[in-house]
Amino acid sequence: MNARALALLAATGASAIYGANHTIAKGLMPDIISPYGFILLRVFGAAVLFWLLSILYPFEKIERKDIFRMIACAFFGMVLNMNMFFKGLELSTPINSSVVITIAPVMLLILSAIFLKEKITWLKSAGIGLGLIGALALIFFGAKMQPNAPNIPLGNSLFLINAASYSVYLIIVKPMVGKYSSITLMKMFFLFAFLINLPIGFNQFMEVAWGSLEFAQIWRLGFVVVGTTVLTYLFNIYALKQLSPSTIGAFIYLQPVLATLIAVLAEVDTLTPIRMLAAILIFTGVFLSTRKPKIAL
Repeated sequence: MNARALALLAATGASAIYGANHTIAKGLMPDIISPYGFILLRVFGAAVLFWLLSILYPFEKIERKDIFRMIACAFFGMVLNMNMFFKGLELSTPINSSVVITIAPVMLLILSAIFLKEKITWLKSAGIGLGLIGALALIFFGAKMQPNAPNIPLGNSLFLINAASYSVYLIIVKPMVGKYSSITLMKMFFLFAFLINLPIGFNQFMEVAWGSLEFAQIWRLGFVVVGTTVLTYLFNIYALKQLSPSTIGAFIYLQPVLATLIAVLAEVDTLTPIRMLAAILIFTGVFLSTRKPKIAL
């Protein structure tokens, strides 16, 4: 199997894990652990695992000029991104989260135009408009209250911040993936993320009744730390070595399909007409905004 095929497989695996995470993480909050405490657990566990893994790999010296970019990657990829997603998931629902975050490729396009000076055509502009309309429709009109979703509009809004933050991460991390190994990047990112998240999530982390957790709760926490955190970031950083950020972003379309299937089967969420309409608008918008123009012969 060639390198590009492996990269595509890695990106697919990451999306599959993320799809399951919408339901698994939702089932733990807020009764077992609150969102900011959950993120502290994620980044601490990931930092420990990546530093242990780094023992098996050659040591790489980090250039001083790259430290600030690494801190920025940690902030956008493992602090703002994660906290907004988990807080949004606490307030909203798994299906809402999986649909709203598909706006990420549109966010990535907008940010690429701002920071990388990529040209936005009228077709891409139309796509951006449709995607945003779909996201806003879900935020303002998809607010069917549920016992485990106390503030759906706010939760959905936080998902937009999550998508924008992750898009920034994909842009600023790209120059570094060819310079350092995936393990070196991840161990540094999660170390910085742990230090930044420590004052944010410490109180919620200490509120968890760690000694009385059941096995079902422990394996779900483990899935989020090892699967959703360690494996997905490793898969994506590996995929970025062969694929562009926009291609990686396109794999996010798999998440709502898998997340909806899992959430409905687990009976923790339901499909509604407004959600389906919003999804159609977002998917259409993303398709138009990421479509490459045909080259005239």
